[in-house]
Amino acid sequence: MIESSVTTLDEIQLTREERVIEIKNLIETLRIADEISNRGYLITSSELADLMDVNASAVTSRGDHWSWRNWVVSRVRREGNQILWQLERTDLE
Repeated sequence: MIESSVTTLDEIQLTREERVIEIKNLIETLRIADEISNRGYLITSSELADLMDVNASAVTSRGDHWSWRNWVVSRVRREGNQILWQLERTDLE
C-alpha cells in the first residue's frame, strides 16, 4: 500500500506534459510488443523485462505462462543460459 501511495504522489508531481510523454512512451512500448507478437519473435528474459520495465527476476519468477496487458507470455525454450519467451496477443472484445 505504501508503494501505491508513493506512485500516486509521483504522478501528482508530474506536469501534464510529462504525463503525456509517459503515455507516448507507453504507446511505443505497446507497439513494440505488438510487433514482437505479430512477427513471432522470441525474446529473452532480460529483453522482456526491459519491455515491461521490471527486473529480469520478476519475469522468470512468474512461471511458464502468464498474462501481461494484452498479451499472453509463454516460456518457449531455453538456449544455453537464456530463456526465450513468446508474446501472443489476446484481443479483448
